[in-house]
Amino acid sequence: MTRKFVVIDTETTGNAPKKGDKIIQIGAALIEDGRIEKVWSSFIQPHSSIPLFIQQLTGISSEDVKTAPEFTDVAPMLREWLEDSYFVAHNVPFDLQFINSELQEAGFPPFQGSVLDTVELSRILFPSAPAYQLSRLTQWLGISHNRPHQADSDAWVTASLLLRLLHKLAGLPETTKKWFHSLAPHLESDVSAVMREPVIKQETVTNSDPRWMEYKGIVFKKPDSDDTGQDKMKGCAGEIDTFFSSDGPFASEKETFEYREEQAVMARKVEQVLQERSHLLVEAGPGIGKTLAYLVPALYFSKRTGQCVLVSTNTISLQEQLMQKELPLLEEAVPFSFSMILLKGKSNYLSLRRFRQAIGTAAGSYEEVLTIAQILVWILETSTGDVEEINIPGGAGNALWEKVCTDDLDKRGHFPSWEALDYYPRAVQHAGQADIVITNHALLFTDMKNGGGLLPSHDHVVIDEAHHLEELASRHLGVEISYFDVNQALNRLGVLEDTGLFQRLFVFEQEKAEQYSMTWFQKRQDYFTLLKYEIDELFRMVHEFCLKQSEHGHTDVGRLSLRYFPAHMNHQAWMGIQDALERALAVFSEETRQFESFCSSLSALIHMDSAENGLLQDFASALEEAANLFDYLHSLFMIEDSNHVYWMEVEKKGAANAAYIYRRPVDVSDLLADRLFQEKDSVIMTSASLTLKNSFSHVITKWGLDDFVPETMQLFSPFPIHEQAELLVPQNMPSVKDRSFIADTAEFIYHTAHITEGKMLVLFTSFDMLRRTYDQLKQWDEENQFSFIAQGVKSGSRSRLMKMFKQQEQAVLLGTNSFWEGIDLPGEDLSCLIIARLPFPPPDDPMTQARMEAAEQNGLSSFRNVSLPQAVLRFKQGFGRLIRHRKDRGVAVVLDERIMTAGYGKTFLESIPELPVVHRPVDHLLDDIASFFYD
Repeated sequence: MTRKFVVIDTETTGNAPKKGDKIIQIGAALIEDGRIEKVWSSFIQPHSSIPLFIQQLTGISSEDVKTAPEFTDVAPMLREWLEDSYFVAHNVPFDLQFINSELQEAGFPPFQGSVLDTVELSRILFPSAPAYQLSRLTQWLGISHNRPHQADSDAWVTASLLLRLLHKLAGLPETTKKWFHSLAPHLESDVSAVMREPVIKQETVTNSDPRWMEYKGIVFKKPDSDDTGQDKMKGCAGEIDTFFSSDGPFASEKETFEYREEQAVMARKVEQVLQERSHLLVEAGPGIGKTLAYLVPALYFSKRTGQCVLVSTNTISLQEQLMQKELPLLEEAVPFSFSMILLKGKSNYLSLRRFRQAIGTAAGSYEEVLTIAQILVWILETSTGDVEEINIPGGAGNALWEKVCTDDLDKRGHFPSWEALDYYPRAVQHAGQADIVITNHALLFTDMKNGGGLLPSHDHVVIDEAHHLEELASRHLGVEISYFDVNQALNRLGVLEDTGLFQRLFVFEQEKAEQYSMTWFQKRQDYFTLLKYEIDELFRMVHEFCLKQSEHGHTDVGRLSLRYFPAHMNHQAWMGIQDALERALAVFSEETRQFESFCSSLSALIHMDSAENGLLQDFASALEEAANLFDYLHSLFMIEDSNHVYWMEVEKKGAANAAYIYRRPVDVSDLLADRLFQEKDSVIMTSASLTLKNSFSHVITKWGLDDFVPETMQLFSPFPIHEQAELLVPQNMPSVKDRSFIADTAEFIYHTAHITEGKMLVLFTSFDMLRRTYDQLKQWDEENQFSFIAQGVKSGSRSRLMKMFKQQEQAVLLGTNSFWEGIDLPGEDLSCLIIARLPFPPPDDPMTQARMEAAEQNGLSSFRNVSLPQAVLRFKQGFGRLIRHRKDRGVAVVLDERIMTAGYGKTFLESIPELPVVHRPVDHLLDDIASFFYD
């Protein structure tokens, strides 16, 4: 019986033994009877030089291996250890290819026994781990790892990790193990063999364990109790006045607490407007502590009145701050229990019903199998079913997650037997009982668009990061659609796939009734193939039309954009697009009629609580989703609304059908007035960027607040920013239209980076400007002295690029739109902020064009009422990246001299805190920067 495990780690000269890379160190750990019995390691003579970066990574030099044994000298012992053993490694394919290459070269047969990959097993058995690199994983598990990238240390640590994994595997319920047996043939690791021959002595874990429950063949954590802390307050009216004082509850619970008058003033105002049922705008500078300034009075108000207060944010990072930082502090400080719940959109939650349905079908790709295995373990541990808790490949964009997340059916009550158990219905139920509900702007506006039903009943709303209000309202009250959206919706119907919804329902119908013939079935497949062809052709024509017609206009992600007018396009190619859509609509309409008749017939054959009913309801839901998308396509190409702007975007070098079509309302003031401010008793909006020239009048008008006469409050940062920062503007910089603009911008960045040693954020207003500046910088930096990280050039999300910036020495981060706000680089992470150009919206941006036209039609200056306010508010956000905390220091440089020379320049200067402003030639400014940091 195989019960031995040999854990191998190799350090090598590269990653390709077929190209001559060799092992330079082997570490091995032998596990028998659940214990690490032996650990062995040896340097290996590679008979080749060790690359410098390998020496730096591993600490192994050519001197270390100079007198080391040949692999042939250690091979016999290694073969003996591996006899009747599992080969274990953290990333088996890498280590096994090197071991087998060296074994064969030494005249031994390659290892062909069972393998266990601790990367794969960790992904499955620790599905909530933040990362699966050996060092980060062992740190998360509390396993000491003192010498990473040394083979003996890595082997011992991997062996310790394996024992943890085997222990957890042995402790899984029997039903979960049975699912693992069915998945095992599709995994890299021989999981079935390990489960048949348990190394860890442990009593069999039954499905009746009090932690878990089993339903319809899956085992998951029992739902938590519905106790949401609804008790009466022990406090009294007036406690808000003293809550933030130097001897108040926060001071006793938080050692670093400091009294901030601005925070107390804001809290009192929030309390007042909640009680008086009025609306409030608060501009709060950095360091005020605005989150607690609205959370505390909102919580007290909710407890006194029994009314829920909804808090909406724009970013995940703020939601995490509220739940992970502010919530524990409040729990310690307030004299009563309460409930603060985070509620996200339904697709963020696992549907146990859909997951059970998915694992009953034939195995798909390796990624799908791995994700299923991860979820099988995760549901034994999670109370929320929130995708953010599980580290699956691609996150919420994972292909399997699309099939198992909560959909409309799960929230409509179609499956009452699952409803009491599933995550989203329970999240909604808990939110309905909560004092404070945290959500995001996207869900807030989607709920508004749908007329309610997605969020619990609420009459009081706090909107943080409120400067996004107009843009997000326009986006979520509009429509956007792409080829991918339509194709995915059609694929979900499962007409062409053997395991698809329609095909499985047809098989069931044939077994029960045979009312529909194979000829009818074949017609559905033929017409569906035609429908997909017509949709592909439609988006190809849109893509080609946009490429040919767009004269300029790159979006901030590098796409070409083209504004269009559905009812006033006389171009022949446009007529062809409309004809293609008409053909697609005709085919879809007929197929919808056929599918609806089919579903009606099936409903009489299917029991309400059967698995087939789940398939039928999912198919009907998918058909409804597809119908909605075809309605959107019709509205995008055939109907024109005068208060909406229409445009399309394409990727110049993307797929021939990669087109994106948009329709958004130009003026959202009436929509916000009618659907938000009129409907709610109080709406509290706060941000660091709401005023122009210290006035709220601009946002009051744009957001439809004129008739509501909202309260306003402007609170400045308590930080001595005039001592912490300087604003520098070089003289005689070329304009953006000048040929030397990019070269001069890059030169200034390059010289400044030498002074600040990186630690620099450079903000651009266009992707093209960023890319050309990056190319110039890379040309000059031949020795890679700096790490230039550029959005859209380096792959990765904003958070990934931020992580790279923080980790790398001498880093310079170049970003466009999304980097102007919502990023926090405290202390020495950021010393210099450079704004390449004042952030006026591009004149060819469709939304900007439409808003400027609307202003002119109303007799207003499009520059003063659209372009300038938008630029100033964006500038305030960008400048706010520099000083985030009391100990931050740095310089801000604006390379656009219009801030000093144009008549409107002072509007930008007046929008930021008072600080020294230096306007001198470039050479002098570089000296000033050096003096700021080093004198």
